[in-house]
Amino acid sequence: MHVDVSDDARGAAARAAEHLAAAIGRAVAERGRAVIALSGGSSPAKMLGALATLDVPWNAVDILQVDERVAPDGDPARNATLLTRVGLPATLHLMEVTEPNLAMAAERYAEVLADVAGVRPQIDVVHLGLGDDGHTASWPPGDPVIDVVDRDVAAVDEFRGHQRLTLTLPVVNRAREVVWLITGVEKAMALRQLLAGDATIPATHVAVDLTTIYADRAAADLT
Repeated sequence: MHVDVSDDARGAAARAAEHLAAAIGRAVAERGRAVIALSGGSSPAKMLGALATLDVPWNAVDILQVDERVAPDGDPARNATLLTRVGLPATLHLMEVTEPNLAMAAERYAEVLADVAGVRPQIDVVHLGLGDDGHTASWPPGDPVIDVVDRDVAAVDEFRGHQRLTLTLPVVNRAREVVWLITGVEKAMALRQLLAGDATIPATHVAVDLTTIYADRAAADLT
């Protein structure tokens, strides 16, 4: 695991965007297409804005969602709302969280995943954030979703006001690379736990091989 610290959140977001752009370029050069999975939140908005300004072969990129809140289309709580607003000119695959049967919606998204990333899906780059409680993706602390091994996509009971769909741990840990973007002083304790390998938080279940954390000084204040 490599930790890259910038002075502020915008700098960390720009560094993460540069990493994603380089990883996409390598995947397209080696395999003809790149598959990435993106998380939501406020920090990714800066990262995606920076990514949109970089030279990326978007016509050869599939974008998946790491997770999504159950809310109407266009709702500000939806990660899809940010992805749609930024408008990266790639092929965007959104989770169908308006489907009343979330288990069926999870199965359908697993089929999408297999179509774009292989029968045993391997995503080129997964982007993750970190909650102040140590969650990542939509894996709440203490929720059994962290133990799901027989599915690549799962439904999650209400967490912080929303039910959710999420990629599961096995498919995240099969990714060729994982890029974390962690900013803000409220994340400092969780980042400290992540770096210490504290197994009580969901984020530490993510494999550390080929993993890079981009953080600002506020989050990386480990004193």
